[in-house]
Amino acid sequence: MMREWATVVSCQDGVATLHSEIKTSCSSCSARKGCGSHMLNKLGPKNAHVMKIATAEPLSPGQRIELGIAEQSLLSSALLVYMTPLVGLFILAGLFQMLFHSDLAAAAGALLGGIGGFIIAKGISGYLSKSAAFQPVILSIALPHDALRVETEA
Repeated sequence: MMREWATVVSCQDGVATLHSEIKTSCSSCSARKGCGSHMLNKLGPKNAHVMKIATAEPLSPGQRIELGIAEQSLLSSALLVYMTPLVGLFILAGLFQMLFHSDLAAAAGALLGGIGGFIIAKGISGYLSKSAAFQPVILSIALPHDALRVETEA
């Protein structure tokens, strides 16, 4: 199970809005100066993922929760997103090459196949997102920030 911590933004009617920060591997790598990924991460927006999840537990804003998602659903989603456009690209490029005997037609077929593959992947992912196996689950809930009090003696 893949695990990630998120912060509760709000919780109303059994639906919690969560804020999960984007993590990059740049903080653990020592080759920052010559790395293209580090430069791209600096250019991009520093946004966070915002998601909604159903919960039976009462949650308060600011509370941290641990979410989990099965590796199988994550791997199958990645396979869908990457392989569907690639398969569409090769099939339509080959079909257009066979039908029209032209490299320009094969390139047009490849473009149409790739775009068609993205559209098919988006449609299938919308259908799969309704499945319970593809939904994150709450694994643990941390104490609210005001539930623990620490006193020190002077």
